[in-house]
Amino acid sequence: MTVVAITSRSFTRHPVLRRELIERYPEARFNDDGLKLAGPQLIDFLDGAEKAITALECLNEALFQALPGLKVVSKYGVGIDMIDLDAMARHGVRLGFTPGVNRRAVAELVISFAIALLRHVPRANAEVLAGDWHQIMGRQLSGRSVGIIGCGNIGKLLGRLLRAFGCRVLAHDILDFPDYFAETGVEPVALVDLLRVADVVTLHLPLDPSTEYILDAGRLALMKPDAILINTARGGLVDEGALKQMLKRGRLVGAAFDVFAEEPPVDRELLQMPNMLATPHIGGSSEEAVLNMGRAAIAGLDDYGDPLEITAKG
Repeated sequence: MTVVAITSRSFTRHPVLRRELIERYPEARFNDDGLKLAGPQLIDFLDGAEKAITALECLNEALFQALPGLKVVSKYGVGIDMIDLDAMARHGVRLGFTPGVNRRAVAELVISFAIALLRHVPRANAEVLAGDWHQIMGRQLSGRSVGIIGCGNIGKLLGRLLRAFGCRVLAHDILDFPDYFAETGVEPVALVDLLRVADVVTLHLPLDPSTEYILDAGRLALMKPDAILINTARGGLVDEGALKQMLKRGRLVGAAFDVFAEEPPVDRELLQMPNMLATPHIGGSSEEAVLNMGRAAIAGLDDYGDPLEITAKG
């Protein structure tokens, strides 16, 4: 019988996903110890499995070289920057991948971040807990200009949702989506123009050599002093040191990050700033999104293809 190894801790803990996978693959092996698997430990866990469901684990040349029996990897979640796709293809490993399965969860989190920061909710909560009680004036999301950097599955859905708030939505992407822009009224703009105009800037990009530190100190300085920055995409897209200095100097009203260059993040000063809202990579952690991602990953064990072709289409 085919052995399937599941590295994801949230998949492992989900009773419905476990049951549905075992119905197809009775020999499934789960990460029941809740380990954060990497390097040799990850290789040991996957050893003997013909198929695997992986999440945020790094799958590189050394791993594929060490696991000649691994034939299929199905991705739990939407990010694939942790997989060396060239190495995967060279070793003949196939990929099961469904883009956008958690887009609703992430888009709703972005909106919650935007409202929380515009209304100074984290600061207000901290002051009440400290015994202080006075009203703090904020701004509404309605009517604001929102800049979306990356117009993929999440970015497109976010643009649609923001229409209900009457927002002016700007989008920057290396690709053009004329039908989407015409239908929604989302405005395609250059990155520098987006940064100069938007009241809310939100990132929805993969992390690769072309996007690493796309918001460096110079580009962050283009943002309006009363703007807020949201990152629910990938750590490494923003120069976190430069961001901290801007928040310190009041050059940005606030920032909300669900992802960091190093996770868990180690810069306690940044995390404890009153205008910084940080969450532990929960973008896809809604009950609905976990079920969607898990079922897509189960389907990907049998519906797979060449990793380079699949990701090019996605």
